[in-house]
Amino acid sequence: MLEISHISKTFNPGTINEKKAIRDLSLIVKDGDFITMIGSNGAGKSTLFNAIAGSFITDSGSIKLDGEDITLMPEHIRARRIGRLFQDPMLGTAPGMSIEENLALAAGHGGWLSSVSKKEKNDFREKLALLGMGLEDRMKQPVGLLSGGQRQALTLMMATYNPPRILLLDEHTAALDPGTADKVLKITREITENGKITCLMVTHNMHQALEFGNRIIMMDDGNIVFDAEGAKKAELTTDMLLLKFRESAGKQLDNDRILLST
Repeated sequence: MLEISHISKTFNPGTINEKKAIRDLSLIVKDGDFITMIGSNGAGKSTLFNAIAGSFITDSGSIKLDGEDITLMPEHIRARRIGRLFQDPMLGTAPGMSIEENLALAAGHGGWLSSVSKKEKNDFREKLALLGMGLEDRMKQPVGLLSGGQRQALTLMMATYNPPRILLLDEHTAALDPGTADKVLKITREITENGKITCLMVTHNMHQALEFGNRIIMMDDGNIVFDAEGAKKAELTTDMLLLKFRESAGKQLDNDRILLST
């Protein structure tokens, strides 16, 4: 369980560039939740992910993971339990290393194949075959030669090789063409469901937000303005979601990418 209690974050305080990115935000993520998150640009979605991952220390409040206070825990320590994918497919892998060396890195061998057993290499191949992209036959090729979709699928596999307690997906299909994005989303669903991985996914696509997961959250101006799960989420439509945003935030949703996705 992830427990976020009254966290706030202001960047460049006391200057003309002051930005209140998160405002007294609280959230409980239950084990097994798959939460989709939407909101306008600057709503605080990625900032919230950065706070959870430890990219910065919040100004106030606390963050607990499985009952342990990780508020002040360094990012590299949290990374052992928190997986993350970014919008840019170039992030999350080492492009100069081969596919199998990247997997050795994810498996905890520091990228050194000499310490990887034959059984583990077979496991690499089997896991790659599940992606359905033929990467199991290209294990010695540098990751830098892969397409964006192939790299993002590999990054997803690496982030979940040792199942994390929380998986953060920050628009991880936004930079891909529609067909490849659908394939990566299908892989995402299979990996998270089979591994029973608790997941938060930011998306600008309302259909994705409604289709995936058991819970949906809308953010605006650094806080959560709408939260629905289970049957309450299942009955929502895109029009209802826009109405809920207007009722909760007191204004129209003004993000073109979200509106065009409806």
